[in-house]
Amino acid sequence: MVEPPFDAPAGDEPTPPHDPWAPTERVPAAPPPLAPAPPVSPTLPATSPDPYPGLAPTYPPAEPVILSIGEIQVTATTVRTPAGVYPLRGSQWHITDSWTTEQKIPNWAIVLAIVGFFCLTFLSLLFLFAKETVHRAVVTVHVVSGGQQYIARIPTNDQAQVQHLYQQVNYVRSLAAM
Repeated sequence: MVEPPFDAPAGDEPTPPHDPWAPTERVPAAPPPLAPAPPVSPTLPATSPDPYPGLAPTYPPAEPVILSIGEIQVTATTVRTPAGVYPLRGSQWHITDSWTTEQKIPNWAIVLAIVGFFCLTFLSLLFLFAKETVHRAVVTVHVVSGGQQYIARIPTNDQAQVQHLYQQVNYVRSLAAM
């Protein structure tokens, strides 16, 4: 059997069965015209402000955030965390910091070793013996309120930021005692 060429003119006969991707019926050149849209009644609202009345949760009005400690937000009456909202009054706050020290090769030493490798091959590798001490801390803030608790871990490498977190927690302790 001889197959017709692909650019053969289309006739009234359907596409031969050897072409699995060809449509089995002819497709019109243009879509049929659409019917005009029905007029909209002026008495019905176009959209309803609440499509499901009574089903949406009602939240109290938003209070301004007094301060944020990591992902914990404190307002005048509540403590907002990703786990939920707790009452501020009577909450207990604990804060600890744990420091680690590590020795690492500074970036400038790595750059000088690579650049100097082309000039003084083995002598430039002595830059890799340079070390710098890096101090890192993780501050843990633990809040307990109403039988629920939340722990926030805040990474830092600055002693001033750790002191600022301690001051913020002491301020929140004073608010919780009121």
